[in-house]
Amino acid sequence: MTSPHQKPLLLIVDGSADHLHQLSHLLEDRYAVRAVQDCETAQALAQQLPRPDLILVDVLHGGFAVCQGLRRNPDTASIPLIAMIERGQPELESRAFAEGVSDVVARPLVPELLRARVATHLQLRQARAQVQRQRGQLREISQMADAAVWAIASLAELRDEEDPSHLRRIQHIVLALARRLQGNPRFADELVEPYLPLLFKAAPLHDIGKVRIPDAILLKPGRLTPEEFEVMKQHTVHGRDAIAGVERELGYSNAFLRFAREITYSHQERYDGSGYPQGLAGDAIPVSARLVAVADVYDALVSERVYRPAFTHETAIELIRQGSGEQFDPDVVDALLAAEEEVRETAARYQDATM
Repeated sequence: MTSPHQKPLLLIVDGSADHLHQLSHLLEDRYAVRAVQDCETAQALAQQLPRPDLILVDVLHGGFAVCQGLRRNPDTASIPLIAMIERGQPELESRAFAEGVSDVVARPLVPELLRARVATHLQLRQARAQVQRQRGQLREISQMADAAVWAIASLAELRDEEDPSHLRRIQHIVLALARRLQGNPRFADELVEPYLPLLFKAAPLHDIGKVRIPDAILLKPGRLTPEEFEVMKQHTVHGRDAIAGVERELGYSNAFLRFAREITYSHQERYDGSGYPQGLAGDAIPVSARLVAVADVYDALVSERVYRPAFTHETAIELIRQGSGEQFDPDVVDALLAAEEEVRETAARYQDATM
């Protein structure tokens, strides 16, 4: 599009030299005008930079060919076209709209009406361009936020000497569980479609609080003492506090931050109330944390550890099934069983630590 500091560029296509003169005189005080009589020249000019911001075309002098050519070309397809048609010819108007024109003005032209139509379509074009720019900026911001989340989550996993692909597996398993549970009334409020991408992005943050756990405890190869385990349990509180700190700094929260806070704080709760840090039970445990709890344990079971080999998929599924109603929400376990093949494929797909 034309720079905001320049006049918008109009291309006028009309086989009549008199019409071109009249139109140029009518519009050139507000716009930069290029006026041509033949279709071939019009097509060529429309593709040159700077491209026209709007094209006025007379359909009786090859205008339909111009419309067709411009709409077929990706470089010119979005340029607004206004067709000029003699009054009282509805069949030509219908054909013009079928060929992709944005508007039709009737001849003999009313100057004030033509100016208004041109101004309106230029404003619409500018608004669409602004929306596209904003969408591009939002995509960039979203990509930067995703990268930051991934970097933070990966640091926690690497410090714990975990395979970073663990995070990818948990993301996809959580998403698979959430999709299976969307029709369940117990989960209807939390697993609405717009929330699923946010839940997917928040899941990798579950263990970020481990960055504050001393190495002597976090990396200890043997069993933790009761005192050491109490320190380890604090990773849930540290994670919750980190997310809450972000909310305070921003001065607001949103669904993503809420999911992240719930997951970091409550993913070690158990359905029967014997978990930590709060000893929550049943539906008192946030839905997001119940999903991550199952996904995290499944992935831990099928992953090799220094103190044991990896369990098979079948064994991991059976162990989680046995924990239904005690460690895990029974409905979430049922969702895991329903999504078993998808979960198996996810575990296989994200085995490479380099991702």
